[in-house]
Amino acid sequence: MKKILTAGSLSFLLLSCGVTEKNYEKSVNRENYKNILNVQGEPKEFTYFAPRKETDKLGTNYINSFSDLGAWHGYYQPEYEKYSMYGGFAGPFYLAEEYAANLSDSFNKIEILNKSTNKKYDLSKAKVEFDYIPGKLIQTYTLKDIVLKLELIFATNRTALIKTEIINKTDKNLNLSLNWTGKIYDKLGKWNDKKQKYDYITLNNTLKKSENGVVVDFKEKRLVWDYLMGEDTQFEIKHSLPVKTKIAKGKYISEVKETLVLPPKDSLVTYTTESYTFSKEERVKEDKQLKDILKNSDKYFIENNKRWQDYLNKTVKNDSINSKYDIAAVKSVNTLVTNWRSRAGAIKHDGITPSVSYKWFNGFWAWDSWKQAVATVNFNQELAKNNIRALFDYQITKNDKVRPQDAGVIIDAIFYNKDEDRSGDGGNWNERNSKPALAAWAVWEVYKVSGDKEFLKEMYPKLKEYHNWWYTNRDFNKNGIAEYGGMVHRLNNSPEEIILAAAWESGMDNAVRFDVEGSGPEDIGVKVLENKDSKGNLVGYSINQESVDLNAFLYAEKIYLSDMADVLGYSKDKKEYLKSAKQVKEYVNKYMFDEKTGYYYDLQIDEKGGQKLLVNRGKGTEGYIPLWANLATKKEAKKVMENIMDENVMNTYLPFPTSAKDNPKYNPVKYWRGPVWLDQAYFGIIGLNNYGYKKQAQELSIKLFENSEGLLTDAPIRENYNPETGEGLHCSNFSWSASVYYLIYKDFLTNTNK
Repeated sequence: MKKILTAGSLSFLLLSCGVTEKNYEKSVNRENYKNILNVQGEPKEFTYFAPRKETDKLGTNYINSFSDLGAWHGYYQPEYEKYSMYGGFAGPFYLAEEYAANLSDSFNKIEILNKSTNKKYDLSKAKVEFDYIPGKLIQTYTLKDIVLKLELIFATNRTALIKTEIINKTDKNLNLSLNWTGKIYDKLGKWNDKKQKYDYITLNNTLKKSENGVVVDFKEKRLVWDYLMGEDTQFEIKHSLPVKTKIAKGKYISEVKETLVLPPKDSLVTYTTESYTFSKEERVKEDKQLKDILKNSDKYFIENNKRWQDYLNKTVKNDSINSKYDIAAVKSVNTLVTNWRSRAGAIKHDGITPSVSYKWFNGFWAWDSWKQAVATVNFNQELAKNNIRALFDYQITKNDKVRPQDAGVIIDAIFYNKDEDRSGDGGNWNERNSKPALAAWAVWEVYKVSGDKEFLKEMYPKLKEYHNWWYTNRDFNKNGIAEYGGMVHRLNNSPEEIILAAAWESGMDNAVRFDVEGSGPEDIGVKVLENKDSKGNLVGYSINQESVDLNAFLYAEKIYLSDMADVLGYSKDKKEYLKSAKQVKEYVNKYMFDEKTGYYYDLQIDEKGGQKLLVNRGKGTEGYIPLWANLATKKEAKKVMENIMDENVMNTYLPFPTSAKDNPKYNPVKYWRGPVWLDQAYFGIIGLNNYGYKKQAQELSIKLFENSEGLLTDAPIRENYNPETGEGLHCSNFSWSASVYYLIYKDFLTNTNK
């Protein structure tokens, strides 16, 4: 029999080195934010898009998850009284390059045998607590003789680390045998509407023994129900104690080789790692790290505590006007960090995905990334910078083999799997459109917090090229005012497809203002215009409307670029940007503002120079973007403010519906035709604040926090919300919503900002 290193002797060793987890000074207690997001559930082997409890109607995973450090796998907590899952963390889920699947219901469950009585401790009889604190999952099982405590953190971007502690409550030695067991899911199911049942495929993934643990070997799968997996991918468990592993029928058991003696009133501690890697190179690199992780495990728990404590210290404000709003801010950090994915496959820099909870959202989108960076820089500067770099890694250059005419553009979205032929429809990359011009805003906001002039210097020439692209490829009449549109691309092969690309480029996919038929007898509807270079070559398409939000964004971008030029000493650039900004400001205020309704609208144009202000299409959130950009005059801003504060326009139960309540096509649950998107709400609040309407900005900020379903309890942050009820809609655990809640909290819900 073997007496293992106890918790008491381990603490002595750490103290002798002057390092303990407890001696890190805390100004904010992590425990105060326990279970502010419910991560409990029973993961199934079904794919998303299933009409079952596992998913909602749109294919969002009903279980909220936990991940960290950019790992491509993560975990849940078991549901209470799901006894078969007790003794381990639920899952894990893993990203099969792009699409999430569950490996098991609970793949690494501990079983404890009392050798004296030859009976297993029955965890179903225990008093149980499942807790999620920022950066850590904790399980506690209290029985008559023992307490079992499991803690899970991420040690690296590929490895989770589990600390197992067993406390002897008795006055006698306990002779214990430990083993861990689990079974993999090896099927994927997809719901068949016609047959009203699941169709299944077998993955043929296998278990095999490894040194002190077990390995799951994944088999290569390509384009099978959108499940993409490489043959070198592995999931591996390693234990700090020597174990022997047996495998049979897709199930394994890893048993500690020697009986462990636990003295009375003492505890024993052991550690386990769970690593998910995509390639042999990743695995070799991780294997080197694992030796240190298992040898110096407590160091990683200390580092985890320090890092998360730093996140919280930077996030939670002591002068917040209501402490319950702190919950939303911390939940925002949890959400952003869980959606963090590290460099892998074609992704060259770390970044944040829209949501791991939704099947199609495990890539990086351009304007999502800009918003995420603006929030994330406040607690993790490098992640914010890298989220921007990740999209600029694929900025089109003049030497591009596919579309050199689009030099400077940032494409819509990138994913783990590179679109090898650059078609934009292979591996689901999208190169048929860009996204709104917010990159310079993101870079400037990151610079303001970080003070990193080298980052500014790195990004400035790239931002200039992107800014110029809008005027070479999206300005039909060359008047310095841009339109949304689409690229020369094989999918943009009809007016309908180009208009779709333009709507995607705006980010407001199905907004009323892009309805092809227009609105009313004098509205010719949305048409396609061809943009050509000086030699008559087709370089892109525009739709026949100069969008007010796009040109407000571009105005702001000119101001940000002029500020960057000032910092970097480019005086000529600064002068030119300020000059062109003035021209945009004058144009927007002269042609895009309607005195009668007191609001800004898109401007319809034609090939003969005709114009029509599209008041007939109704008000939308695009109409207050000039206030965010500081483009409006005080007189115009006052009228827009009155619209925003009107309960029959924008000041709904949850304010800032994407189509105003008085818009004839307003629909409170139809994506961009009414639901509240938090980014648009944020632009509105900033706009009010810019023009001195601070009281109104804070009033609406409070409504956004108080009336968003579940925000201040344990529900996830949603993609958008019903403006009339506050009900969360569409995807859960949505990153840019989390980013906006973070920013609104920071800027408008503290006493210093009253």
